[in-house]
Amino acid sequence: MVERSRLTVSRRDFTVGAGYIALLFGAGVPAATAETQTLDERFDYLSKNGNSTCMPTFADSIAKMPVTARLRGSCCSEMERKRYARQVQGLTKYAAISEIPPDPYDIAAGVAQKVMPYYEATLSAGQQQAYQYAMDKSDEKGPCCCQCWRWKMYGGLAKFLIVEHTFSGEQVVDVWNLSNGCGGSG
Repeated sequence: MVERSRLTVSRRDFTVGAGYIALLFGAGVPAATAETQTLDERFDYLSKNGNSTCMPTFADSIAKMPVTARLRGSCCSEMERKRYARQVQGLTKYAAISEIPPDPYDIAAGVAQKVMPYYEATLSAGQQQAYQYAMDKSDEKGPCCCQCWRWKMYGGLAKFLIVEHTFSGEQVVDVWNLSNGCGGSG
Protein backbone atom coordinates (compact mmCIF):
# COMPACT_ATOMS: atom_id res chain seq x y z
CA MET A 1 0.00 0.00 0.00
CA VAL A 2 1.19 3.51 -0.74
CA GLU A 3 0.15 6.28 1.64
CA ARG A 4 1.13 9.94 1.42
CA SER A 5 4.41 9.14 -0.39
CA ARG A 6 5.34 6.54 2.21
CA LEU A 7 5.93 3.02 0.93
CA THR A 8 4.51 0.38 3.21
CA VAL A 9 4.80 -2.96 1.51
CA SER A 10 4.35 -6.42 2.86
CA ARG A 11 5.74 -8.24 -0.14
CA ARG A 12 8.50 -10.77 -0.50
CA ASP A 13 11.22 -8.35 -1.65
CA PHE A 14 10.72 -5.91 1.19
CA THR A 15 9.92 -7.93 4.29
CA VAL A 16 12.93 -10.07 5.11
CA GLY A 17 14.81 -7.89 7.57
CA ALA A 18 17.19 -4.99 7.84
CA GLY A 19 20.18 -6.94 6.47
CA TYR A 20 18.34 -7.61 3.26
CA ILE A 21 17.10 -4.04 3.13
CA ALA A 22 20.73 -2.89 3.15
CA LEU A 23 21.40 -5.25 0.22
CA LEU A 24 18.21 -4.15 -1.50
CA PHE A 25 19.01 -0.45 -1.37
CA GLY A 26 22.78 -0.80 -1.70
CA ALA A 27 25.74 0.81 -0.02
CA GLY A 28 25.37 4.36 1.18
CA VAL A 29 21.68 4.01 1.96
CA PRO A 30 20.64 3.54 5.59
CA ALA A 31 19.46 0.06 6.49
CA ALA A 32 15.97 1.30 7.31
CA THR A 33 12.92 -0.86 7.49
CA ALA A 34 10.63 -0.90 4.48
CA GLU A 35 8.01 0.96 6.47
CA THR A 36 10.31 3.97 6.93
CA GLN A 37 11.60 4.10 3.36
CA THR A 38 9.44 6.63 1.53
CA LEU A 39 8.72 6.51 -2.16
CA ASP A 40 10.66 9.75 -2.49
CA GLU A 41 13.72 8.16 -0.86
CA ARG A 42 13.44 5.08 -3.08
CA PHE A 43 13.00 7.26 -6.14
CA ASP A 44 16.01 9.41 -5.21
CA TYR A 45 18.16 6.32 -4.74
CA LEU A 46 17.02 4.38 -7.82
CA SER A 47 17.13 7.39 -10.14
CA LYS A 48 20.78 7.99 -9.26
CA ASN A 49 22.10 4.46 -8.68
CA GLY A 50 20.87 2.38 -11.58
CA ASN A 51 22.88 -0.47 -13.06
CA SER A 52 20.46 -1.31 -15.86
CA THR A 53 21.46 -0.84 -19.48
CA CYS A 54 19.98 -1.74 -22.85
CA MET A 55 23.21 -3.41 -23.94
CA PRO A 56 22.97 -7.09 -25.00
CA THR A 57 25.86 -7.88 -22.65
CA PHE A 58 23.76 -6.72 -19.69
CA ALA A 59 20.89 -8.99 -20.76
CA ASP A 60 23.31 -11.91 -21.08
CA SER A 61 24.81 -11.23 -17.65
CA ILE A 62 21.50 -11.62 -15.81
CA ALA A 63 21.61 -15.43 -16.00
CA LYS A 64 24.96 -15.41 -14.16
CA MET A 65 23.96 -12.96 -11.41
CA PRO A 66 23.23 -14.11 -7.85
CA VAL A 67 19.45 -14.37 -7.37
CA THR A 68 19.68 -11.58 -4.78
CA ALA A 69 21.35 -9.14 -7.19
CA ARG A 70 19.21 -6.17 -8.17
CA LEU A 71 18.43 -4.79 -11.63
CA ARG A 72 17.97 -1.13 -10.87
CA GLY A 73 17.14 2.14 -12.53
CA SER A 74 15.90 3.15 -15.94
CA CYS A 75 17.41 1.94 -19.18
CA CYS A 76 16.53 4.72 -21.58
CA SER A 77 15.30 7.96 -20.01
CA GLU A 78 15.39 9.59 -16.61
CA MET A 79 12.82 8.33 -14.10
CA GLU A 80 9.86 10.62 -13.40
CA ARG A 81 8.77 10.88 -9.73
CA LYS A 82 4.97 11.10 -10.16
CA ARG A 83 4.89 8.29 -12.67
CA TYR A 84 7.05 6.12 -10.41
CA ALA A 85 4.61 6.61 -7.52
CA ARG A 86 1.64 5.69 -9.76
CA GLN A 87 3.45 2.58 -11.00
CA VAL A 88 4.41 1.27 -7.55
CA GLN A 89 0.92 1.96 -6.23
CA GLY A 90 -0.72 0.33 -9.26
CA LEU A 91 1.43 -2.80 -9.01
CA THR A 92 0.19 -3.51 -5.47
CA LYS A 93 -2.90 -5.18 -6.97
CA TYR A 94 -0.59 -7.97 -8.18
CA ALA A 95 1.04 -8.58 -4.79
CA ALA A 96 -0.12 -12.20 -4.70
CA ILE A 97 1.96 -13.07 -7.79
CA SER A 98 5.60 -13.13 -6.71
CA GLU A 99 6.88 -13.07 -10.30
CA ILE A 100 5.47 -9.58 -10.89
CA PRO A 101 8.06 -7.16 -9.50
CA PRO A 102 6.48 -4.63 -7.12
CA ASP A 103 8.87 -1.94 -8.38
CA PRO A 104 9.70 -1.71 -12.10
CA TYR A 105 12.99 0.03 -11.31
CA ASP A 106 14.24 -2.45 -8.70
CA ILE A 107 13.94 -6.07 -9.79
CA ALA A 108 15.50 -9.12 -8.18
CA ALA A 109 17.74 -10.96 -10.63
CA GLY A 110 16.13 -14.21 -9.45
CA VAL A 111 12.73 -13.05 -10.68
CA ALA A 112 14.17 -12.10 -14.06
CA GLN A 113 15.99 -15.45 -14.23
CA LYS A 114 12.74 -17.30 -13.56
CA VAL A 115 10.58 -15.58 -16.19
CA MET A 116 13.05 -14.84 -18.99
CA PRO A 117 13.08 -18.46 -20.27
CA TYR A 118 9.32 -18.21 -20.81
CA TYR A 119 10.03 -15.70 -23.56
CA GLU A 120 10.89 -18.63 -25.84
CA ALA A 121 7.77 -20.61 -24.82
CA THR A 122 5.35 -21.71 -27.51
CA LEU A 123 1.80 -20.73 -26.69
CA SER A 124 -1.47 -22.34 -27.74
CA ALA A 125 -3.55 -20.43 -30.29
CA GLY A 126 -5.73 -18.84 -27.58
CA GLN A 127 -2.71 -17.96 -25.44
CA GLN A 128 -0.93 -16.46 -28.46
CA GLN A 129 -4.01 -14.38 -29.16
CA ALA A 130 -3.83 -12.92 -25.61
CA TYR A 131 -0.10 -12.23 -26.04
CA GLN A 132 -0.64 -10.57 -29.42
CA TYR A 133 -3.41 -8.43 -27.96
CA ALA A 134 -0.91 -7.16 -25.36
CA MET A 135 1.68 -6.49 -28.06
CA ASP A 136 -0.85 -4.47 -30.07
CA LYS A 137 -2.48 -2.56 -27.20
CA SER A 138 0.26 -1.81 -24.66
CA ASP A 139 1.66 1.72 -24.48
CA GLU A 140 5.01 0.63 -25.96
CA LYS A 141 3.51 -1.88 -28.44
CA GLY A 142 5.34 -4.56 -26.51
CA PRO A 143 6.82 -5.07 -23.06
CA CYS A 144 9.36 -2.25 -23.40
CA CYS A 145 10.43 0.57 -25.73
CA CYS A 146 13.32 -1.45 -27.17
CA GLN A 147 14.31 -5.09 -27.32
CA CYS A 148 16.61 -5.01 -24.29
CA TRP A 149 16.65 -7.26 -21.21
CA ARG A 150 13.32 -5.76 -20.08
CA TRP A 151 11.69 -6.82 -23.36
CA LYS A 152 12.75 -10.42 -22.82
CA MET A 153 12.00 -10.37 -19.08
CA TYR A 154 8.55 -8.80 -19.35
CA GLY A 155 7.77 -10.74 -22.54
CA GLY A 156 8.63 -13.89 -20.60
CA LEU A 157 6.60 -12.67 -17.64
CA ALA A 158 3.59 -12.16 -19.93
CA LYS A 159 3.82 -15.70 -21.26
CA PHE A 160 4.27 -17.01 -17.70
CA LEU A 161 1.16 -15.11 -16.57
CA ILE A 162 -0.87 -16.30 -19.57
CA VAL A 163 0.17 -19.94 -19.12
CA GLU A 164 0.34 -20.23 -15.32
CA HIS A 165 -2.32 -17.70 -14.24
CA THR A 166 -4.58 -17.59 -17.34
CA PHE A 167 -4.08 -13.84 -17.73
CA SER A 168 -5.97 -12.18 -20.53
CA GLY A 169 -4.36 -9.82 -23.01
CA GLU A 170 -5.95 -6.91 -21.14
CA GLN A 171 -4.36 -8.02 -17.87
CA VAL A 172 -0.94 -8.33 -19.53
CA VAL A 173 -1.33 -4.81 -20.94
CA ASP A 174 -2.01 -3.54 -17.42
CA VAL A 175 1.08 -5.26 -16.02
CA TRP A 176 3.27 -4.04 -18.88
CA ASN A 177 2.05 -0.46 -18.69
CA LEU A 178 2.54 -0.35 -14.91
CA SER A 179 5.94 -2.05 -15.19
CA ASN A 180 7.43 0.11 -17.91
CA GLY A 181 10.97 0.79 -16.74
CA CYS A 182 12.08 2.95 -19.65
CA GLY A 183 11.80 6.15 -17.62
CA GLY A 184 10.07 9.33 -18.65
CA SER A 185 6.52 10.38 -17.94
CA GLY A 186 4.91 7.59 -19.94
